[in-house]
Amino acid sequence: MSFDKFSDILSTIAEKVDDNKYLSSIKMTFTIYLPLIIIGSFATLFNVLLTSKTTGLAQFGPFDFLTSIEPAFTAIKFATMDIMTIPIIVILGMVLAKKNKQNEYVAGLVALASYITVIPQGIKTFVDNAESIVKGLPTSGIDASGLFIGMILTILVIEAFSKLANIDKLKIKMPPTVPAAITNSFNAIIPLFIILIIVSILGNIFKNISGLYLNEAIYNWVQAPLENAFQSPAGILFIIFLSQLFWLLGIHGGLIISPIRNPLAIAALAANIAAVEAGLQPTEAITLGFWFVFVVPGGAGLTFCLIIANLIASRREDHRMLSKTALVPGIFGISEPVVFGLPLILNPTFAIPFTIGPVITVGLALIAVNTGFITPNIVDVPFGIPLGINAFLGFGFKGVIVQLLILIIGILIYLPFVLFANKQVAKGNQ
Repeated sequence: MSFDKFSDILSTIAEKVDDNKYLSSIKMTFTIYLPLIIIGSFATLFNVLLTSKTTGLAQFGPFDFLTSIEPAFTAIKFATMDIMTIPIIVILGMVLAKKNKQNEYVAGLVALASYITVIPQGIKTFVDNAESIVKGLPTSGIDASGLFIGMILTILVIEAFSKLANIDKLKIKMPPTVPAAITNSFNAIIPLFIILIIVSILGNIFKNISGLYLNEAIYNWVQAPLENAFQSPAGILFIIFLSQLFWLLGIHGGLIISPIRNPLAIAALAANIAAVEAGLQPTEAITLGFWFVFVVPGGAGLTFCLIIANLIASRREDHRMLSKTALVPGIFGISEPVVFGLPLILNPTFAIPFTIGPVITVGLALIAVNTGFITPNIVDVPFGIPLGINAFLGFGFKGVIVQLLILIIGILIYLPFVLFANKQVAKGNQ
């Protein structure tokens, strides 16, 4: 297969992903909710470092008053991380409804109500060895373990709601004098009733047949295996390589893979936080914080390493000038000046280090995790935090060491290709 044909195939895939209503809606949903996830992870960190009697500053006498504010950080974590499936369902329902030109608020509510009908609505309690059920939503239905079934059900429900809402015979006719907001609400009653009845009955039938609630079954059969595959070396290396291939074609690889990567990475972060709260060691290496700190430090494809390699060894004035311009953005993880300015798009000279480099260097980070040198993170630092600082916030001082080693290796990977670019200039080949 020629490179041009391969390029056409990848471009077609990228266009379909970007144009896909559902994948783009999922991507938008997690983009909207990401700030709250970051805040929730920092709340856990503050508990560990400040208010905990065993690991925090509060273990020392003068600072034991800090334990009094532990419930505040715990409440923030609960409101952002422990119930994340609920707001994500609402946001995804609203985003999809907007694309379908339906009432966003009603759609978000019907998505949430539908989901609640298919998960447990009671929590088992034991009093004097007697089991009883208390009304409420168990954590397993509203935390990260419910993400996949929540998103799948939301897509199905919103599509059904959109079709039913467009059927004129299902609308309750109101006099023209009635305000539009009230008319729209009444128009949604019958479609909402039909959807909730169908979803609830089907969910009940599924529970009676399988013995599992729908969220429990989907987590066991779909989400957990995907999470395991994502956390495996082969899984993460494949996703990184695929992302870089899209970048090589001038397509934002991070945006293409984010609908798949983000839910899995966020679920991994939630699992790490839950482990720490239970007094255990976090085990899930691949989170968004891991991605920003070790997979794309200084930009996708280790472009910061190319910038430094150019400043060290390039004799091409255009490459040196561009690298000087892109140096500061690169420190903040912005790769576009190099990707589109050098350019790296369809650039045979730098194609190998650009696509293979991150695959090689991320292996070092995985070794650091597997050997216990660094611990999987419980704090997801957002994109845009400068190099070094992002590693320290997410992984401590040892994380800075690993990131520095990755950058050094990345520079060494790029240097031979920078020297080759020099020879191309000497031969008159730009």
